[in-house]
Amino acid sequence: DMIAWYRDKSPSSGTPLTGSLLSTGRGDIFTINCSGFDWHGVDPAVFQGVFARNSFHPVLDYNSPTHVNISFTLSAILEVNEQLQLMTSFLWLKLYHPFIRWNPEECGGIRHLSIATENLWLPDIFIKEFMDVDQTPTDLMAYVNSEGQIKYNKPMQVISICNLDIFYFPFDKQNCTLTFSSFIYPAERMVLGMEKEVQEILNMSQNLIQKQGEWVLLGIHQTASKMTVGTNQYNQIVFYLAIRRRTRLYIINLLVPSSFLITVDALSFYLAAENDNRAAFKITLLLGYNVFLLMMNNLLPASGTPLISVYFALCLSLMVVSLLETIFITHLLHLATTQPPPMPRWLHSLLLYCTSSRRCYPTDPQKGNKGLGLTLAHLPAVKEPVELAGKVPGPRKAEINGFPGSTRAQQEDRAQKQHLVSLWVQFSHTIDTLLFCLYLLFLAVSVVTVVILWNT
Repeated sequence: DMIAWYRDKSPSSGTPLTGSLLSTGRGDIFTINCSGFDWHGVDPAVFQGVFARNSFHPVLDYNSPTHVNISFTLSAILEVNEQLQLMTSFLWLKLYHPFIRWNPEECGGIRHLSIATENLWLPDIFIKEFMDVDQTPTDLMAYVNSEGQIKYNKPMQVISICNLDIFYFPFDKQNCTLTFSSFIYPAERMVLGMEKEVQEILNMSQNLIQKQGEWVLLGIHQTASKMTVGTNQYNQIVFYLAIRRRTRLYIINLLVPSSFLITVDALSFYLAAENDNRAAFKITLLLGYNVFLLMMNNLLPASGTPLISVYFALCLSLMVVSLLETIFITHLLHLATTQPPPMPRWLHSLLLYCTSSRRCYPTDPQKGNKGLGLTLAHLPAVKEPVELAGKVPGPRKAEINGFPGSTRAQQEDRAQKQHLVSLWVQFSHTIDTLLFCLYLLFLAVSVVTVVILWNT
């Protein structure tokens, strides 16, 4: 029951006492004799007996487990290759070492010592989500008090394997876990506990990462469980980390420019359909939008299909459909003013239905044509029949010239042609109006979706 180490000089030799020690153990009490520490500092020889046992689990009774308290501080959250890299500034371990005890009154009031970790037994606490080589420095120190309590602060960097759900990017929230457990010692040999409260861990971590990186730490939750491996059970503590991406960068660089371009494209419907600059304007917008997507491609996730990618695809599709519709309308108006084809009966009926009151048009179709610059007077080829109608000779003059029926036939043909031109102009205006309403609906749904995702 008694282990003794001593090194002293004879008092009669006149040499002062540099260090004497006596470690005795009876039952569960071990005390280090540290007289002389207040004169010449700590004598390493006092702890040689403890250092020699650093390869063994320091327990007095193998039926009693060692209690290890765990805590950590999260310092940064980085996203690398679609995985989250969680950087913990410190991992705190606190445990009791029964072979390191001394009386502070006999040691000049010394209550705390720092000892190199290579000289102490420390628990093999590991993180299950750790996916890289442990690069923790080896020359670290642990703090030991006079009661045998050891506090060990271990700086480490953890690469978590939690998969990212990027569907709601850049408004996504992620849940990652940090699981602490022992690799060797089962539950009957080691019990894990909490060194600090979860709220204290959260507050310290938020103070470190609130002004850096693109992620915000929302909350930390903790549960204790047991992991069964074969016939053994191991204690483990699981921390659930809820984090959210900072959205300001992506809103300014992705959503705002895209919204501006699609809004300008919607306003281009106020250009006259027969104007040749309308198609050129839409082509310029389409090319600019493609350049924007190429430049901002690095900000999008490399894998998966987030909701914002669907939004960009819909914007690009609308712009392409708008350009095709402009080309079709331009060709249709050109055809209608040169030699208008007869309008199918079903299309005529549908047009009458849409242009009737309280249907697709809130106002009179002619007023709508005037609002979009699609009046008959604006069409160059339509002016010719209208102008020629005023130059047609009267019936008496036509009869004198010997053409009694030609005048009435020409007038009827011109009136029918003018009526067909008017129908095709109304048809083109209806298509423009429907596509413009589709643009407005798409913009409204996009704004509402962004607001909901941002607030929730």
